[in-house]
Amino acid sequence: MNFALYRELLAVRPVRRLLLVGMIARIPHSAAGVLLTLHIVLSLGQGYAAAGAAAAVMTIGIAVGAPWRGRRVDTVGLRKALIPSVISETVIWSVVPHVSYEVLLPLVFIGGLLTLPIFSVVRQSLGVLATGDRRRTAFALDAIATELVFMIGPAVGAVVATSGQSVLGLTVVGVATSVAGLFLMWFNPPTRSASPDAGLDAEELECAEAAVVAAAPAHVQEAAAELAPLAAAAEERQRRAGLRHRMVHNFSWFTPAVAAVFAVAAGAGMVLSGTDVGIVAALQTGGHESEIGIVFLFWCAASVVGGLLYGAMHRPVSPILLLLGMSALTIPMAFATDTWTLSLLSLLPGLLCAPVLSAASEKVAELVDESRRGEAMGWYGSSLTGGVALGAPLAGLFIDVIGPSAGFLSVGIAGVALCLVGLSLQQVRRRRLANV
Repeated sequence: MNFALYRELLAVRPVRRLLLVGMIARIPHSAAGVLLTLHIVLSLGQGYAAAGAAAAVMTIGIAVGAPWRGRRVDTVGLRKALIPSVISETVIWSVVPHVSYEVLLPLVFIGGLLTLPIFSVVRQSLGVLATGDRRRTAFALDAIATELVFMIGPAVGAVVATSGQSVLGLTVVGVATSVAGLFLMWFNPPTRSASPDAGLDAEELECAEAAVVAAAPAHVQEAAAELAPLAAAAEERQRRAGLRHRMVHNFSWFTPAVAAVFAVAAGAGMVLSGTDVGIVAALQTGGHESEIGIVFLFWCAASVVGGLLYGAMHRPVSPILLLLGMSALTIPMAFATDTWTLSLLSLLPGLLCAPVLSAASEKVAELVDESRRGEAMGWYGSSLTGGVALGAPLAGLFIDVIGPSAGFLSVGIAGVALCLVGLSLQQVRRRRLANV
């Protein structure tokens, strides 16, 4: 392992500046999830099911908007593409804390649709500024920086919300994000190489996907949404380079094995988003809202370590087995008695988070021919997003009916059940193939 690459990369001023700007720009929205959840529960008097539904609506908005925003960056340039986000971030997040829950839902959807595409822009630009082995190192640095952000943001959001300042906090999120967008427009990092046909090859696309999923669990919404524009960009570059023949629009690549991977992606999204809501509910109910950041610190740090360890392995591990482990290890979080036990119990499922998503994307790349891989990755991102949209309201519903511990139990048991069904189907299929 060549750790000198990190030093060499950080010595390049544009790369260093981009990583710093990206890290600062992500902080406001990293606090938005906790702020919005606690605002709905504490200020609007709604339950956690309602808060989870709002998170799901925002996630759907991000998923719908991410490919469109990515295409706008490609077609009109970064500065023009960011104008709608710079305007909408301040307007929408300044209005959201002043409206009823019924009005809040469409507003957060629009907010997700027009959110500042900082995650995809930073990674797209890093793909231009860094080449060869440096590119993989750059993506790894960005993933680490992102995890640091999500160790800080939720803690700040929890403190602001529990001090009765959720209205101010949500407004600051919008204004600060708009300011970050303006700074990004001024900086205007490159988003494409000098050659119009230059771009990410298949190996580099996999590095980019690995960087997206390595930043989970804290911002799995963005991670899911960004797979779609990455896949679309890869398809377009392959077309320009003449590597693809005329596409036949069918689903011949959609085999039972691929469907199983998509199910794993959906299950991972469900467990992660449900765990997110469960952490907030457990600490808020116990009167320890200000300590939410401690749990996120342990959870995200474990994900980083797990991703680094899995990436160093010589053999892949079945994604369904990794999801089974993560789901089963999420269940004990229901028995936490305080902040520190919850933090410690989050370590084991956190260790398997990045490996689950990395193994799943690796499996898609293995199962689907390169000529259809972009389309497959798009569906993979949709599966992950669908799971995210399901997990938050599912956990919230059980939390409202039974209690905070039920949030972890519901998504953990659901994840285990999904994996057991998947393993059973795999066994049946193997027996049928053996008898043929």
